Amino acid sequence: MFVFITIKKWTLICFTCLMAVCIFFILCLYKFMPGPPDKPEASTTFVNEEISQVIQKIFEIRNRAILEGDLDAVKPLYNLSTKYGTWAYEHEVKKTKYLHKWSDKQGVKFKDIHSTLVIRYGKEKGSVFSVNFIASTEYKYAYENEPDTVNSFRIGTYHIVDLIQKDGQWLIAKEWYTDPFADSLSLDDIKSQEIKTYILSGKPRDFSGLSERRIQAVEYADRYCGAASEEKYGFKYNEKYRDYNPQGGDCANFASQILYEGGKFKKTHTWNYDSGGASKAWVNAHAFNSYMLNSGRASRIAYGSYNQVYKASYKLQPGDYIAYEKKGKITHISVVTGADSKGYTLVSCHNTDRNRVPWDLGWSDKGIKFWLVHVNY
Repeated sequence: MFVFITIKKWTLICFTCLMAVCIFFILCLYKFMPGPPDKPEASTTFVNEEISQVIQKIFEIRNRAILEGDLDAVKPLYNLSTKYGTWAYEHEVKKTKYLHKWSDKQGVKFKDIHSTLVIRYGKEKGSVFSVNFIASTEYKYAYENEPDTVNSFRIGTYHIVDLIQKDGQWLIAKEWYTDPFADSLSLDDIKSQEIKTYILSGKPRDFSGLSERRIQAVEYADRYCGAASEEKYGFKYNEKYRDYNPQGGDCANFASQILYEGGKFKKTHTWNYDSGGASKAWVNAHAFNSYMLNSGRASRIAYGSYNQVYKASYKLQPGDYIAYEKKGKITHISVVTGADSKGYTLVSCHNTDRNRVPWDLGWSDKGIKFWLVHVNY
């Protein structure tokens, strides 16, 4: 009996000591491990005035290059001796070409492009300065047959840029951001003249008879459009909801919020968000569209390629939505929030953040199918 008690006591003592060591190790690990990217330690938050001005100048040159179609103007901004710098440059060239191809199809001319930058933090790594920031860019455009009527939209992007100094000049060595035009950078030629003629014949649309629920849905979309919203809203999402961008995208989550918070649709067992998270129909684009149509809360106006549906897009009203299909699966949802001076439908969304953007901009590739959906408020 004495031996049994002694062994048991020593076992307990050893176990207790082992647990104490484990707890101490975990506390030390927690204390010294780096914080998440958006909440850096104080030592990583310093961005000097020179770096801020460099980034601002880069955007000014790139925006002017888009306006003027001057692809050579952006080349000196990149460190082309590295593959990442070369890739960043090539991507910017493709984006510029796409925007000009889209504007030709649309019958518009960009009048001005201005970016508001919010530097979040930076970190020096040897000879490289890495900067994390938000870019909220406003594009102003006018139609060819109404050059004095200026329309505008905003696109918000989240950037991480590596800068390196070479021969006294800061160059882009690497750039990462989710590009809102990525799905159309290989845009095929489309029947531009027929489409342009139809678009240019459009007239302003009267939305004065919208229901209060539709109006409130649009107001919610404007306020919580993140980096594409107005500066007075702080470029933020609604903090009541989880941001699902790191898990693959936040577009359906935002559309669901617009319908629930603004449009006053009631949650259901299938379409729900609570303290435990979101249901599939709330947060997944494909499931969201299926739920809305199968539940009777929405009805399809048109489906098909851009050439097949662009005329039907004028039937959409603020508070309706568009679903974008790639390879048989819906991968994105945008909510209708208005129309421009020619009645062309404008949409807002997350991932990437868009605020009252022409509905096909960034999605006009022939491989994309569109679901134009009327919501039954």
